[in-house]
Amino acid sequence: MSAISEHVRRNAQNLLDFIDASPSPWHAAAAVEAALTAEGFQRLEEGRRWDLQPGGRYYVLRDDSTVAAFVVGMEDPAEHGYLMVGAHTDSPGLRLKPRAAHAAEPLMRLGVEVYGGPILATFADRDLSLAGRVVLKDGAARRVRFERSVARLPNLAIHMNRQVNEEGLKFNKQSELPLLLATLEGALPPQEHFLRMLADRLDCAPKDIAAWEMNVYDTQPGAFWGLDGEFIADSQLDNLASCHAALSALLATCGNEVAATRLCIFFDHEEIGSESAKGADGSFLADVLERIALALGTDRQGYLQALANSFCISSDMAHAYQPNFPAAYEPQHPIKVNGGPVIKLNANQRYATESLSEARFAGLCEAAGVPCQRYAHRTDLACGSTIGPITAAGLGVRTVDVGNPMWAMHSIRESAGVLDHSYMIRVLERYFG
Repeated sequence: MSAISEHVRRNAQNLLDFIDASPSPWHAAAAVEAALTAEGFQRLEEGRRWDLQPGGRYYVLRDDSTVAAFVVGMEDPAEHGYLMVGAHTDSPGLRLKPRAAHAAEPLMRLGVEVYGGPILATFADRDLSLAGRVVLKDGAARRVRFERSVARLPNLAIHMNRQVNEEGLKFNKQSELPLLLATLEGALPPQEHFLRMLADRLDCAPKDIAAWEMNVYDTQPGAFWGLDGEFIADSQLDNLASCHAALSALLATCGNEVAATRLCIFFDHEEIGSESAKGADGSFLADVLERIALALGTDRQGYLQALANSFCISSDMAHAYQPNFPAAYEPQHPIKVNGGPVIKLNANQRYATESLSEARFAGLCEAAGVPCQRYAHRTDLACGSTIGPITAAGLGVRTVDVGNPMWAMHSIRESAGVLDHSYMIRVLERYFG
């Protein structure tokens, strides 16, 4: 990797380590929390009063998988507003059903639901495992993770599916997606066997378990690839790469005395529409911003004034040009991996970018010495969306949608550029000051 500095390589390795420690949204929020507490951030509780000080470092969690972290500005928020970066902790994939374990002689299977819009074929023949949150009957919520592979979705041999290479690999979501878990042994019902499996992991009795939310994840660690190691591959680059870049920038600048309050918000549930108590379409961000203003002595009018003086960078990943599929892209907007952060634009406001926010982010890139690209979707293809339009509409805050280039978005194994991650961190450091 002679063309890539050790600093840039280290940033990319830190990202891969962050992703590999975050096999579920609950683990991702815990990884963010660990990084924040190491830098002296104080946890706040929504159910208690907040006492904030200029220059203070704070964070707050909602339901264990959405987190907001902020550094209070040195001046009145009514005058200087908030500098915000938004991203999300969830990724598309498979989740276990409540009564997941069932018999399919001579095997035990786990029933799954599709979460968001994953490329289902990429889950076949992978070393899969489980991670998530378990709630005990005493009300305690515990994260759980099985580090080694415990489940699999074996492909059907080509001898029984002769058209797979012409028609593509397809799964019936109800009957063909259940994961193979174990060989049936003894008289223990499958669901009880699964409960014992969870209980052993948590060092508790099966009867102590009240409920769970379990994510299916790929156990293969992230890796560098390419002739010069200029690319990275891992699961959940969309959108843990954006979370990590924003967090890195906030931590790098949190000791600087800046007039505006700087804030990172990492939402859960983006991949399923954000309409939840802890999603971008919920009240969490507005609640946090208003409580900051009120705790600093600003009244309701001052809070609305602060929103008018604020800016939000909605950071989600962007589609890079893949030369094997040229017909999938707008020909005038080919996005290059390792070509720098991407400003995402859509006339129908699937992205929140407009000319003023576009110009501001482009100016930040120029000031940081970072290349900048612009993306537009093919007009004859439906365009995805982000938390950007939701945030802009809900708060009335000027917003830009950006992201780093990547390939195979929503695959269980996505790819991106080593240089781009450091580029995004540099721009966000410049933004936070």
